[in-house]
Amino acid sequence: MKKFDTCDTNCPVKKSMNILSGKWTMLILYQINTNIIRYGELKRAVAGISEKMLIQELNFLVEQKMVIKKAYPEIPPKVEYSLTELGLKILPIIDQIALFGQENLSS
Repeated sequence: MKKFDTCDTNCPVKKSMNILSGKWTMLILYQINTNIIRYGELKRAVAGISEKMLIQELNFLVEQKMVIKKAYPEIPPKVEYSLTELGLKILPIIDQIALFGQENLSS
């Protein structure tokens, strides 16, 4: 395994953590999964997140090209979210984290 200087801005772990280390980030990605999900469904699926935080996280994930946001010009507004190919690549890692939690952290 190659080691990287922790101060190196090219460190792949540091780059990944800059995107994935938000409190809600992996939960949002996990809930979207391979689905196309509307904002309201996502809000209900991520218990405890505020509307402001969900909007901020979704906008960040769209900027990072992890999530696609599709808005329809209708009233009331209809907005759908899905994962990009890049976002889909994180799902196996999130699955491993979930498995670790089930096997080692469940009470």
